[in-house]
Amino acid sequence: QVQLVESGGGMVQTGGSLRLSCVVSGYTFSSYGMGWFRQAPGKEREFVAAISWGMSTYYADNVKGRFTISRDNAKNTVYLQMNDLKPEDTAVYYCAATTLPKVSLRNAGYWGQGTQVTVSS
Repeated sequence: QVQLVESGGGMVQTGGSLRLSCVVSGYTFSSYGMGWFRQAPGKEREFVAAISWGMSTYYADNVKGRFTISRDNAKNTVYLQMNDLKPEDTAVYYCAATTLPKVSLRNAGYWGQGTQVTVSS
């Protein structure tokens, strides 16, 4: 049974930092593309960042330079370090996985339950 469990969300002020973690079980983590998505109230879920099994990274333009995605295959964990947070980063953040190199909304086969990030001004 595949499980993705996120943690690390919370409430911070503008300019603050958070690190999200997603622990995966039930499949060979190192063979999957992993990523983070977010969904704000009243908006569609959007791509944030992705990391391939080969450690290539991809970012949405609005987080580039502020967010860093990484993975530790020994710990079956993917991280999202978020710095210089802004109120517009407020959303539920979801971890996702795919058998392809780069995860997207269309190809993600597995999702976590989400963790809330709230940035106050």
